[in-house]
Amino acid sequence: MADQDLIQLAQALVRVPSLSGEERAVVEVILAAMRALGYDEVFTDSNGSAVGIIRGARPGPTLLLDAHCDTVGIAPGSTWTRDPFAGELDGGWLYGRGAADMKGALAAMLHGAAAVDRARLAGQVAVSATVLEEVMEGVSLGTVMERVRPDCVVIGEATELNLNRGGRGRAEIQLETVGRPAHSSSPQLGLNAVHAMLRVVDGVERLALGQDPVLGPALLALTDIISDPYPGYSVIPSRCRATYDRRLLAGETPAQVLGALQALPTLAGAELHVALAQGEHTAYTGAVLRGPKFFPAWVFPEEHPLVQGALRGLRAAGLAPRLGAYRFCTNAAYSAGRAGVPTVGFGPAAEGDAHVVDERLAVADLLAAARGYRGIVEAVLAGG
Repeated sequence: MADQDLIQLAQALVRVPSLSGEERAVVEVILAAMRALGYDEVFTDSNGSAVGIIRGARPGPTLLLDAHCDTVGIAPGSTWTRDPFAGELDGGWLYGRGAADMKGALAAMLHGAAAVDRARLAGQVAVSATVLEEVMEGVSLGTVMERVRPDCVVIGEATELNLNRGGRGRAEIQLETVGRPAHSSSPQLGLNAVHAMLRVVDGVERLALGQDPVLGPALLALTDIISDPYPGYSVIPSRCRATYDRRLLAGETPAQVLGALQALPTLAGAELHVALAQGEHTAYTGAVLRGPKFFPAWVFPEEHPLVQGALRGLRAAGLAPRLGAYRFCTNAAYSAGRAGVPTVGFGPAAEGDAHVVDERLAVADLLAAARGYRGIVEAVLAGG
């Protein structure tokens, strides 16, 4: 496919706002692109994710390339120097919300898969544009996988054109201290839940967490804290809730992660509740996705056949990938972390390019990514 067609598709995707739960319009653009590129089968699932399938000449495994099509919004008070939805090209860069995370990768997948020599393929390649990833990693991918039944998966999140064989997971944990209300003129009659929470937070900061040679360190980051009642008018707060973002290592379970925190009530000097946050988000189709916010980490050995096959394909495409791992959480939390399906990550841009002001993607990397996806497909589905 012509490079210019790929660039124009990436621009078209950026020009359509697609917040989580509001992806309908961009999905229509994606479906039209799949049909124009000659995909053998094109459909949406119950959540509204777009899926296209290209079949090889002979029977074989199914390889799924996945990119999410939702984006975060424009943060209040942030000052963009460029229109985030213009899809502007300037100086070899594509600018706009989603350019790096990850509409550029999606466009590259669509073109890269369509460019394969089907006569040489044993099996089929599917490309999914999943919804709601920004709010519940992997949950909508699970619905796609129930339909497609892939034997292996490529996640298109940013790797700087390198190959990732693992990724940290994510858990959202809520801590709540329960105190005793009193008039603020007589605080000694109550038990201040905020004071109790401050002692818990101090204990959390002292917890020893694990380290992985591939995934890096596990992390606990405080993301919000609020007292109840709020606003508090002349009253000692009787409840306080803190939310932590926990970055997970491979093999960590909810029981292990929560267990370390459940040992902290003695620090609080008050009743302490520890639980995973529960997610609930509605897709644009009306489907409701629910579940605990625990998205497992994953890692595959360097010698795994998918890792080695993807490396061969990328090198055949003229790239020189290094092996690494995602530090953030991706849809692979489901494909690899929950379902155990062999998974790798490959995409343009860097992790730090996501969610930023004046988000951008190098056009040269967009084109290279398309070559890389084609190379992976042809290497993995070579049929012998």
